Amino acid sequence: MKTLPGMSLCLLVLLPTLAAAQVRRTDDYLARMDKDGDGKVSLAEYLDWMGYAFARMDRNGDGVLTADELPGGRGQPITREAHRAQLTERFRRQDLNHDGSLSVKELAAPPQ
Repeated sequence: MKTLPGMSLCLLVLLPTLAAAQVRRTDDYLARMDKDGDGKVSLAEYLDWMGYAFARMDRNGDGVLTADELPGGRGQPITREAHRAQLTERFRRQDLNHDGSLSVKELAAPPQ
C-alpha cells in the first residue's frame, strides 16, 4: 500500500500528544523508550514506543489506518506492517554508528 510522503511525519508529530506522560527532552525519550534500562534504545524498543501512535489512531483495531483515522482525515491507508517497515528504516538511518541501538545523541539527530 502506498502512503503519503508526510503521513509518517504526521504520526511522529502526534506521538507526543498521544503519549501518556509528556516528554520534554531527548534523554526523557530515551528513558521512556529504554524498557530494559541499558541506556540505549533497541529496534524492538523503538518499534514498541513509536507503534503506540498507530495503535491509538487505529480506532477499529483492524491493523490498517484508513483515511478517516489519519491526521486530517485524508491519505492512503497504511497497514501496521508497512508502518513498522517505515519505522525500521528510520531507525537504521538514525543509528549513525550502526551498532543496532540508538543513543541519546542519535535520538536527537534528524534521520539521515
